[in-house]
Amino acid sequence: MAPGATPSGAPRRRASITNIPFIQEHPMSNVPADLKYTDEHEWIRTEADGTLTVGITDHAQSTLGDIVFLELPAVGKSVSAGDAVGVVESVKAASDIYSPVSGEIIAINEEAADSPEEVNSDAYAVWLFKIKLADGASTDKLIDAAAYSKLID
Repeated sequence: MAPGATPSGAPRRRASITNIPFIQEHPMSNVPADLKYTDEHEWIRTEADGTLTVGITDHAQSTLGDIVFLELPAVGKSVSAGDAVGVVESVKAASDIYSPVSGEIIAINEEAADSPEEVNSDAYAVWLFKIKLADGASTDKLIDAAAYSKLID
């Protein structure tokens, strides 16, 4: 079966992670305090050189279930905050991955693309892409761990 297709061959409709029912077997998600977050369930770590490392949250991977495919953005691509830059597919749904800020994609995690199930093992250890902030762009609209915890409760 091709990525993005249902068993009947019809394309899957992409869902927003926020619209997928949360499975109650998963206890309250892990939310590290040293990261920033988006309302779309991406985590962001600011590196010493000012670049940002981006992945999906534990809540997102728990909600999606078994992840089977990752489509990551192209290195060198310029993106705006909120742009859909990739796709995460699970056995339940396909959902867009959004850029948390405006900038240039400077690296992708090929290992994650080759073994997407690793995101289910530890969502915060598996980054998806790195982005260099565009001139004048900021991280001001990202939320902290306390605000993200309230969002997912």
